[in-house]
Amino acid sequence: MALSPTNNAALLQEVDEAVRRDRLDSIWKSHGRLIVAAVVAALLAFGGYLFWQHRQNEARGERAEALVAALDKLDANQPRGATADLEKIAAGDDAAYRSIALIQQANMQAEKGDMKGAAALVAKVAADQDIDPALRNMALVRQTAFELGTIKPETVIARMKPLVDAKDPASPWFASAAELTAIAHYKLGQFDQAGALYGRIAKLPDIPKSLQSRSVQMAGMLGVDAVADRADDSAAKDRKGEAAPKAAAAAKSEEVQ
Repeated sequence: MALSPTNNAALLQEVDEAVRRDRLDSIWKSHGRLIVAAVVAALLAFGGYLFWQHRQNEARGERAEALVAALDKLDANQPRGATADLEKIAAGDDAAYRSIALIQQANMQAEKGDMKGAAALVAKVAADQDIDPALRNMALVRQTAFELGTIKPETVIARMKPLVDAKDPASPWFASAAELTAIAHYKLGQFDQAGALYGRIAKLPDIPKSLQSRSVQMAGMLGVDAVADRADDSAAKDRKGEAAPKAAAAAKSEEVQ
């Protein structure tokens, strides 16, 4: 007797499910242990990652506490205790904290008059490829400042050139690098180059007043009227600031008409 279409569809579905069960049973019998092992391995790996991440966070917290403790000891005039704490941090594997500790140690050496020791410490930071380039640049500027009286002017100019020639005018290290370079040019008798750099520094809007005043004086001594340049820039900014409201008022008037 022929099956109805409904019975035929039901039979095909049962056969299809039976085939699927057979395939699953076959796969499980053949590879069941491997599947269980893979799942367990994945769970262990995930658990290990979470534990590692937890330990990393704990370690960062410990390093932060150690750094704060070292700085507190410095404020309390306990240099030996601070030095011991900073040395432990500097010997660690966290590049950021290691760099901060080395820079602080360098500052302490410089305060004692040991410029050579200070330069050697920040040189480690400047050469550390694991930290942010901005921090390396800062360390390089500090190293050069510490070594300024002992290295050749040509070395200073070459070392600071990438920072002085940087395309970004808002570079935070341009002013310091340019002043070191200007000093080197002055020592070499290259007064035009030194004056031009001092003039560029003097025109920067957001620099320490002491550096700005020093740059204006040095530029003037070398024949660059940085005072007039700053006055011209300020006047241009004022004119621009006054022109903007007038232009807006004129545009609004035209809309009303």
